[in-house]
Amino acid sequence: MSIKPKNRSRSLKPALLAASILAVATPVLAQEAAPSTEVDLVVVTGKRVSEASVAIGTDQATATVSITREALLSAPAGVTGLKMLESLPGFNVQANDALGMYEFGNSVSVRAFNFQQIGFLLDDIPMGRSDQFGGSPIYRYVDNENLLRVTASAGAGDVALPSYASLGPIVDYFTQAPSEVAGGSASYTRGSDALKRTFLRLESGKVGPFSGYVSGSWIEGDLWRGPGTIDRTHYEAKLRWDMGEATSLTFQTVHNDYFDYDSPSITKAQYFGNANDIFGRKGRDFAYLGYVPVSGAVGSPATATSLPMTTAGVAYSNTAYNQYYKFAINKRKDHLYGLTLKTALGEAIDLTATAYYEDKSGYGVSPEAYATSLTSHNAERLIVAGLTAPKGIQYGLSGVDGTRQGVTAKGEWRIGINTVEAGVWLEDDDYHRTQARYNVQGGNPDGAPLLNEPVHLQRNYTSTRQTTQFFLKDTLSLLDDDLKLEFGFKTLDVDYEISGYRNPADYINRRQPSIKANWSDSFLPQIGMVYSVGARDQVFASYSENMALPRGADDVLSAASPLVPAPEAETSTNWELGYRANRATFNASFVIYKTEFKNRLQSFSAPVPGSTTTESFFQNVGAVEASGAEFSGQWKPDLFDGKVYFNTNISYNISEFQDDIANFVLTPTPAALKIAGKKVPDFPEWIFQGGVTLEPTDGLVFNLSGRLIDDRFTNFINSEHAPGYMIWNAYLDMGDGFGFGPFEQVKARVNVDNIFDTDYLGTIGTTVNTLATFRPGSHRTIQFTLSADF
Repeated sequence: MSIKPKNRSRSLKPALLAASILAVATPVLAQEAAPSTEVDLVVVTGKRVSEASVAIGTDQATATVSITREALLSAPAGVTGLKMLESLPGFNVQANDALGMYEFGNSVSVRAFNFQQIGFLLDDIPMGRSDQFGGSPIYRYVDNENLLRVTASAGAGDVALPSYASLGPIVDYFTQAPSEVAGGSASYTRGSDALKRTFLRLESGKVGPFSGYVSGSWIEGDLWRGPGTIDRTHYEAKLRWDMGEATSLTFQTVHNDYFDYDSPSITKAQYFGNANDIFGRKGRDFAYLGYVPVSGAVGSPATATSLPMTTAGVAYSNTAYNQYYKFAINKRKDHLYGLTLKTALGEAIDLTATAYYEDKSGYGVSPEAYATSLTSHNAERLIVAGLTAPKGIQYGLSGVDGTRQGVTAKGEWRIGINTVEAGVWLEDDDYHRTQARYNVQGGNPDGAPLLNEPVHLQRNYTSTRQTTQFFLKDTLSLLDDDLKLEFGFKTLDVDYEISGYRNPADYINRRQPSIKANWSDSFLPQIGMVYSVGARDQVFASYSENMALPRGADDVLSAASPLVPAPEAETSTNWELGYRANRATFNASFVIYKTEFKNRLQSFSAPVPGSTTTESFFQNVGAVEASGAEFSGQWKPDLFDGKVYFNTNISYNISEFQDDIANFVLTPTPAALKIAGKKVPDFPEWIFQGGVTLEPTDGLVFNLSGRLIDDRFTNFINSEHAPGYMIWNAYLDMGDGFGFGPFEQVKARVNVDNIFDTDYLGTIGTTVNTLATFRPGSHRTIQFTLSADF
């Protein structure tokens, strides 16, 4: 299916209506089945069915759902921790490729929030900020095979979970404990775009009081769009010491080494072939060049293989040389260490404490045209010593490094009808960023970088975050434990400082400012209720308030002059009311919600407060309100003798701006940009995912699933939209239960993503009032995986 230009379409609504009917009809049909006599047991079972009590968040006061290990093992080998979320209700996940490997091609939105406003944790270790360039995005820290489950709260994560990024949503990734039996597992995958992946996990088994495992995965492949490769080496390890009946000490570590080439974001004009691209590129395969065009004389015509000089005597002065793929590179190394102590002080008190340390380093490469570099060079050459005049295309090198260390501790005391929890989180995050432009040999895009010839400098700063969070929570169990009431609050305090050369203006003005900010709130309440209606039904409700560090704080405070004030902290309120059921042949969760998000930040040009100078900087553009509903369910009807089961997630969301942007238009007179009542870009109204799984015989599992994303606006003024699309995926798992020799389990799996090769625009680079850029979705991809346990 190809995308064609059109007005905002409602063509997906019949499919959504059908999906809604299926979602609503599922529990009704299931009620006809004979109820289980074992009312306290989960009876919905299957090789790919998540345990119901975990999947639908039984006993949780908030809308909390999980992907358990059974479901995770069906995903394509190497799928990233972020792309896993697309199977959960409400999460709009966009990825540049089938595995979500390309980091800058990923985006997530849920309710009123995006990727940078979601809190991520690994075994309750907070992951800090999610910025792809200098942060700790979760997909660098997990391998699918080592996960026990992924638990997500779309609107209000538990008050006990540490995060300065979350405005409500929290996603926690839990890894498996070491096995008590020695052994291991291995798999090998081949797939589309020359994909090769190897995974190996070795278990020590229980040796005295100790048990542990170590695992490694190795991925290499080609970009699906254009020249370049992706390479990833990933190690995980865990060592557990059982120090007594109720005491354990666990050490875990993750090491990730990642390298890839970029692919470009493109406009709709480039996608549809209306941009008069001199290289003849268009469609979803629009990519960087795998060759260097020949340099021609000044004024000669540009062709797909040659470019004229735009400055006489400078062979590679043409701006279009920035389309060569070797000037678009990302490299990261990340290391995480955690040490967790769990112990019980008698029968009523449990204590948990975790210390962690992370260090990271890496770099990114981007091009800069000759004319741009010459202007910047001339602005700095009389001020900064050691600069060299540009020779042609520029090698833009951005470096990152830093450390993050912290400790979390919490205790739980059960006394009478009360369960009292309290805890603290302390963290120091130190980050260093550099950026400069360098010559390459001969000015040629394919020339070696000359790192001894800086042309102009752009950044060399450090930023620090010192975070303190405290929480207190009491859960009351009433009416023979049928009613649970939760009352809790947390405090959050973040001290921030950025110092050094934040931008080229700092070099030009011979300044190294030190800018400090503090964001804090001493009372962020959370109230919740769970009422059990019989043994298998629950009603739940919650209210919470949250505060978060401003998104992209380094970008916010490094983009403008030191006169620009620090922005206010982003805040939110979240309301939820829901129902969940766990019956003999189905389980389901349904929730309605309302969320308000205040102090949204956006960069645009305006007068600097207290000055007549106008410049672009991040400013508060008001509030966003979101309301909607989410349904998640699994159904295994008796009709098919237990060999067929279904799963469905469906979400409806309306996210709208509440305020106009004051003084956005500066000429001829200051005026507001009218966005109040407009839809927030990249938030679809409808998201649907549904699937059917067949187990026709022992050792054979087949699944077919579809995912539908509704139309999305691309800017604040809603003048452009991305059409909706639907993707179909499938897998066939063969050999479950089969073993021979030293192998207990030998299986083969085939995964097919985008079965019908749907052509669509996925990730959106949203804007305020201009046309957006996009990352097209990938072609059909096929994987074959052979795995064995031993």
